[in-house]
Amino acid sequence: MKIADIRSVPLEIPFSSGGPTWELSGQQWKNLDSVLVRVEMDDGTVGWGDAFAYHCREAVHAALEKMVAPIALGRDARDISALMTDLQRRLHLFGRYGVTMFALSGLDIALWDAAGKAAGLPLCKLMGGQVRSDIPGYSSLFNYSNPEIVAEKTKQSIDEGYGYVKLHETGVAEVTAARDVAGPDIPIMVDTNCPWTPGEAKRMALAFQELDIHWLEEPIFPPEDFVSLARLRAETGIAIATGENACTAFQFKQMIDANAADYIQPSVTKVGGITEARKVAVLAETHGVSLMPHAPYFGPGFLATLHLMASVPNSGLAEWFYLEREACIYSGAITPKNGMFTVPDGPGLGIEPDADVLKDYAAD
Repeated sequence: MKIADIRSVPLEIPFSSGGPTWELSGQQWKNLDSVLVRVEMDDGTVGWGDAFAYHCREAVHAALEKMVAPIALGRDARDISALMTDLQRRLHLFGRYGVTMFALSGLDIALWDAAGKAAGLPLCKLMGGQVRSDIPGYSSLFNYSNPEIVAEKTKQSIDEGYGYVKLHETGVAEVTAARDVAGPDIPIMVDTNCPWTPGEAKRMALAFQELDIHWLEEPIFPPEDFVSLARLRAETGIAIATGENACTAFQFKQMIDANAADYIQPSVTKVGGITEARKVAVLAETHGVSLMPHAPYFGPGFLATLHLMASVPNSGLAEWFYLEREACIYSGAITPKNGMFTVPDGPGLGIEPDADVLKDYAAD
């Protein structure tokens, strides 16, 4: 089975957070950018992948079509690991992180989808077996910087059946508002997106202590300062989650060796795809660290995350970005029920993208 065609399918889907617009990369964030990857084999089998593309859609599209596709076309798709190793080696000059790895991740997911279809198996079973069919999720709220809206969205999430809620806030008032609504029994996580120096992070972690947060996510810039993250864990006793910005299993090995995290968060659309994420899962299991994948996505990347979590024993919660989208790539087929996600049981990723959505929301 050889790769006959690789196409980038860029999408732009408007969304609403139910609050003020969040600024991302110096722009108002109003649309969910996606770069889906469509790979067709010489026998007609088609696989779908997902490359990280929030506000970098054009760059990822170019990397896939100008750098990745020319090397991968015509290659044997049955040996995904060997192909991805060769691609990483041949493209390392352009960096083993960021846009290059996003594009490789999208291709890798598409190849796994195609492999599952060729074998007639769901991905989780192709990857060695299915540990569970239903995965608990958490509501991953937008950044509101407004205690009243945080309280409102926290309550909505709990009313919909979520047993865990994650905030994207940096203020004590916002976290307090969520805790007041949730009560003492609902875990509250706080994702800060790398805003602080180590000293600032310690002061804020201590301020959050009485609010009993489940974890503090990416509190320090730069996120690869694993020594400072380890020190923060030791000095405050607060659980640390990190890893959404890390690429390749090598960086996660460094993270784990430094004792920098209680929860590691590989993003399958960034880390190097399913191939690399599986290596990270093994590291987590063999070092006694919890695997908590980062997945605020709605396309093949989210499905790939569910299959990965279904195939390993130490995976935790599925992240669900709490937004209202104008359209759904899978027409609502993966909408959570009472805070739970059912792993699709069709071959490969298990669900095909909605052709009308791909057409109607195609980006220039």
